[in-house]
Amino acid sequence: MKKLLTVFALCGFLIAGLTPTAHAQDDPAMDDTTATMDEADAMESETDSAAAANEMMEENTATDVIDEAAPAEAEDKEFTQQIKDTFIDGGPFFMSFVLICLILGLALCIERIIYLNMATTNKTKLLKNVEDALSSGGVEAAKDVCRNTRGPIASIFYQGLERYDEGIEMVEKSVVSYGGVQMGLLEKGLSWISLFIALAPMLGFMGTVIGMIDAFDAIEAENNISPGVVAGGIKVALITTVSGLIVAIILQIFYNYIVSKVDGIVNDMEDASITLVDILLRHKTSH
Repeated sequence: MKKLLTVFALCGFLIAGLTPTAHAQDDPAMDDTTATMDEADAMESETDSAAAANEMMEENTATDVIDEAAPAEAEDKEFTQQIKDTFIDGGPFFMSFVLICLILGLALCIERIIYLNMATTNKTKLLKNVEDALSSGGVEAAKDVCRNTRGPIASIFYQGLERYDEGIEMVEKSVVSYGGVQMGLLEKGLSWISLFIALAPMLGFMGTVIGMIDAFDAIEAENNISPGVVAGGIKVALITTVSGLIVAIILQIFYNYIVSKVDGIVNDMEDASITLVDILLRHKTSH
């Protein structure tokens, strides 16, 4: 009996010792699982924080772009509105005439520039082609070259070649006469541009005189010389004067460019005409 009790006691001690050990072995596994879950939660929170930061950066970038574009648009609108206000303050009647001078003058200048650029010819290449055509195919071949080339120099050459059978003197007279015709075509419209250059400041000065008259009328009506009474008329006078001068300056720049372009083409025409006569003389003596 005592032996049985001793055995049961030993079993009880063994069971009691094994239970804490099992719990001690189970606790690290649970701790590892808990740590893993905590790390996953931390990574998820970091990912969410990074995404939120990226979204905030994108929103800030878009806001900065909008903020940068807004002042530019505001400046454009402000500049346009300022021009409109200045036009109205200067008096729509005289300012309208000044604006018409600017529009018509610029239209004529652009038309002349396009025409002169199209009339420009490489005279060296044209002379070489004409000389080669005379050597290979005679006068008719040279006339075909001139007929297929654009510009006043080719037109003058064609007229000279048309009179080749009548002698070199007739060729020279034809070249000189038709050169004057081509020069008139090149200078076409320049007188109108000169008119608008002179007319725009005159209209501005007329607006100045009328503005001063209005200022003195206001002084007479108020019977008092004060800045508020005089400022309106003087402002109109200054705006119309400045507008007329600006239009004249713009058109004058284009006019001088066009005149220089015409002079260059005319010089090329004269030089090429002299060379053409020499080429025809050599061709005639060789045949």
